[in-house]
Amino acid sequence: MLNTIEIIIKYREDFLIGLSVTIQMTIIIWIVGVTIGSILGILGTKYSRSIGLLSKIVSFLLGGIPVLVFLYWLHYPFQNILNIQIDGFYTTILTLSILNIFLVAEQVRNAVEQFPRDYIDSAEVCGFNSNEIIRKIQFPYILRQILPAIIFIQVVMMHSTLFASLISVDELFRIASRVNSEIYKPVEVYSTLAIFFLLITLPITGFAYWLRKRYAFIK
Repeated sequence: MLNTIEIIIKYREDFLIGLSVTIQMTIIIWIVGVTIGSILGILGTKYSRSIGLLSKIVSFLLGGIPVLVFLYWLHYPFQNILNIQIDGFYTTILTLSILNIFLVAEQVRNAVEQFPRDYIDSAEVCGFNSNEIIRKIQFPYILRQILPAIIFIQVVMMHSTLFASLISVDELFRIASRVNSEIYKPVEVYSTLAIFFLLITLPITGFAYWLRKRYAFIK
């Protein structure tokens, strides 16, 4: 009988391919979501209230649509409307990047809007200029407040890449399902899948929990 270790060894090449695809999608989604989301969140508070309002509306609408439905809509009807055909790999990246952008933007926008005005007033009294206030006071404070939540969002985004298997992307879950169809060892195969994700996400999640606890009382 094949146990978990034997399955990993026997199908290591398949699992490595699936893991590679999952990691590629995840990294792109993380970079796009955090970068654009942060910019959008800042613009929506300091420079344009209309951008902030639009971000709120889009976030509200996206929050009411299941991820899988949004993914299917972008992969099938949306592409049919435009008369184009895009590989599921890129559809998944587009779908989760959009969600990630607006989730991150909401975190950043809320943190900037809730920044204590007293801190700015105190800094001005101490002779800090605008750039120094942003660099030495606002940025470190806001980063400490939003970083744990943003890390948790990125873990969710990584988990959500599993939906790509439903539009024929050979990511980790699809590979595991294919292996299971050959040997029908669901306990061992899906335990292997769980081990892969635990090894990747546990350190990230643990770091986020540590940050949240570390800065929980910094106001």
